[in-house]
Amino acid sequence: MSNPQVIIVQSVKNPGTAALLGCVAGPLGLLYSTTEGAIVMFIVNFIVGICTLGFGLLLTWPICGIWGYKAAKAHNEKLLASARQSG
Repeated sequence: MSNPQVIIVQSVKNPGTAALLGCVAGPLGLLYSTTEGAIVMFIVNFIVGICTLGFGLLLTWPICGIWGYKAAKAHNEKLLASARQSG
């Protein structure tokens, strides 16, 4: 008996698109690359927005772009490592 081959297909995420969405749409754009990160940034943006009357969002939205870029890149590297391991 041989073990059946299992193929899991996942799409890569474009880091440039992730960064653009994070910078333009903040935590909503971060959902493209990382759901957990988006939830964290929704909470952070809510607190920072209230404490700074919205001016702090000028700092947190670019952070969403950077986080989105890094999350998309890490996602792609994880897929590549998994493909190398199985192949």
